Parts: sequence; C-alpha cells; structure tokens
Amino acid sequence: MARQHPEEPTLVELTIEEVKAMGKQGMSHPSTRPVLTGGAVGAVAGILLPVVSWPVGLLAGAAIALYTRVKR
Repeated sequence: MARQHPEEPTLVELTIEEVKAMGKQGMSHPSTRPVLTGGAVGAVAGILLPVVSWPVGLLAGAAIALYTRVKR
C-alpha cells in the first residue's frame, strides 16, 4: 500500500471540505446539483428494487455522486 505524503489531504478530508463548501454555497456550488441528482436516482432505484428502501437508495446515490465529484 502506497503511503501518502503528509501534505496531501485524504479522501475523507476532501469529502468533508466539499460538503462544507456545498453547505455554504448552496445551489451555486458545482457539486450540489450532481449530488442531488444522484440522490434522486438512488431513491428511484430504491423504490423499484424490493431489496433496497428509498432512503437507503437516496443515501447511496448521493454518496456515489459525491465520491465521483471528490475523486476527480
């Protein structure tokens, strides 16, 4: 496993900063709409799939969308 340099932020730190920025800037932040869209798609998938409920789908969809935004 490769070690990160101390000055490189971790994925968790990047995600926290992104969520804080989304909270401060609201809909004007570039990540807000994709994360909300991911949550909506996940909720619909949760409604259609008998194994997953819509709240779980909503959280999973939003988390996946946020992860893809932060990972770039």
